[in-house]
Amino acid sequence: MTETIKELLHKLSSGALTSVELTSNYLDRIKEVEERVGAFITVTGEEAINSALVADANVNSPDDEPGPLGGIPVGVKDIFCTDGVRTTCASKILENFIPPYDSTVVTKLKEAGAVIVGKLNMDEFAMGSSSENSALADTRNPWDLERVPGGSSGGSAAAVAAGECVVSIGTDTGGSIRQPAACCGIVGLKPTYGRVSRFGMMAFASSLDQAGPFARTVEDAAIVLGAIAGHDEKDSTSLDEPVPDFTATLNDGVEGLRIGIPKEFFIEGIDPEVEAAVRAAIDLLKSKGAVVVDISLPHTHYSVSTYYIVATAEASSNLARYDGVKYGLRVDNGGGLMDMYRDTREAGFGAEVKRRIMLGTYVLSSGYYDAYYRKASQVRTLIKRDFAEAYKVCDVIITPTAPTPAFKIGEKTAEPLTMYLSDIFTLSSSLAGVPAISIPCGFTKENLPIGLQIIGHHLDEATVLRTAHTYEQATEWHTRVAEL
Repeated sequence: MTETIKELLHKLSSGALTSVELTSNYLDRIKEVEERVGAFITVTGEEAINSALVADANVNSPDDEPGPLGGIPVGVKDIFCTDGVRTTCASKILENFIPPYDSTVVTKLKEAGAVIVGKLNMDEFAMGSSSENSALADTRNPWDLERVPGGSSGGSAAAVAAGECVVSIGTDTGGSIRQPAACCGIVGLKPTYGRVSRFGMMAFASSLDQAGPFARTVEDAAIVLGAIAGHDEKDSTSLDEPVPDFTATLNDGVEGLRIGIPKEFFIEGIDPEVEAAVRAAIDLLKSKGAVVVDISLPHTHYSVSTYYIVATAEASSNLARYDGVKYGLRVDNGGGLMDMYRDTREAGFGAEVKRRIMLGTYVLSSGYYDAYYRKASQVRTLIKRDFAEAYKVCDVIITPTAPTPAFKIGEKTAEPLTMYLSDIFTLSSSLAGVPAISIPCGFTKENLPIGLQIIGHHLDEATVLRTAHTYEQATEWHTRVAEL
């Protein structure tokens, strides 16, 4: 289960394989390993086979193009609305919610010919760094079933790493694509904010949320991004910018490319094996002709506190819609409207979601708005300026994706602040809205994957992907497969 999109499309177009056969193989794989991995909340086997039949018909029809993902099995994080298929956000409050429409990402996947095999587990409402906050499933890391897959898109990362789908879609608010990609030893790309539509994607923090792909290779991630990106009138934050062919410059190399190394990201407390692997990756790119430049992102120190003010404030506002009146869970014990609100939200939300709603409500409350939310917004501007200044002397920025490899299940659940620090290296680029990717760059002595983060200019995913592809092609880390 390690073939790339290009390899599979060649087999499908040549008749060596049908999409029904391919999809059946992946559905069998899900049945084989899912009890141990727990990546899926909902498996859509019947719908997937029907989509595969359509894909096979398109391959054989002179009038229909199979599409860039024609017949390819794809998993989707259970935060995207899917017409007729429940969308839970891994929360009891939406456990039985069935949307009447598709999100734009799902629509684009279908238009590209993708076969959606199911909805993937996550931290509830995308709030977490380990996928342990899910109310509906327990996802484990395919490299070590006693460790977390990362979060919040842990199911999306684990499904690809375990060979349960070719590629998958996740979302990244503060690192929720890149950190699980690092934990699971695969590629995870957060595009520029606004590059991919958020319509039909359950909102956590509206000024930060962005959808993106997980894949085994950089080229596969580039292909998927090309399929889901683009302007959408249904999303007011969607960027009206042309979508380039992200695969066109993958092989252009890094000769003369300026790589910025921020001193703030190589700090005390980082795992020594992680730092060694990342520095070795920098040396490799340097040997390929890249120029290494020391830079500073001086406001990085404030990124964790800034993020957890901005994100929780927006979460408090966004999650107010789950009140037992409009849709989703309703707990009504006959005590009146206010009791119904309280009882519904008490039963429907998990501990981490409640924590963030309370934090967000507090920082937005009268007397505290200026001291917290307004100040955090001002610091966010300073963080954006740091990146703008850095890009005057470099083309991409390289850092570790996470300070440590995947940690053990239950290790950090009792200390939320410790858990929050898992995203310390990914938060600032999310606040700045710039694109970033995580790719495998090594393994620890315990055979745990290590992630390399490459951050680019606004709307310059092409250079990020080119840099990542150059490194990937010079190494074999991406070829290693978890042995379940």
